[in-house]
Amino acid sequence: MSESDIATWEQFAAQARAGELYLDSEEAARQCLTACDQRIQDLRDMARYVRQTQNVSGFGDFDMANDLAGMFEKQASGEDNSIESVINNHMEVVKDMGEIMALSIKRITGQDVTNTANFNTNTEAMG
Repeated sequence: MSESDIATWEQFAAQARAGELYLDSEEAARQCLTACDQRIQDLRDMARYVRQTQNVSGFGDFDMANDLAGMFEKQASGEDNSIESVINNHMEVVKDMGEIMALSIKRITGQDVTNTANFNTNTEAMG
């Protein structure tokens, strides 16, 4: 995801906070909010796997093996285009999307669903 895409969604979220942008269908907003909650959970699951990839070994005990292990570690985390960075960027965009949906529902119904959505996500995670 490019910096431009991230900035665009940040701008959309700011417009939603200012009351300038909202989705005018409560049903669509609720479905999108549910999808955002699920996507955040999926991204969190992926992030757990990425943490496991940060321990690279088994290439042998020579300089080239250490260089190769370092390259794989950088791909996992530590660089702008690392897997960890990409997942974090996606998570921020989905959070902005969810905020827009929650603000849309609040505007339509007067009901604050931000805390409700977070509560539902945490409750589902607990089982």
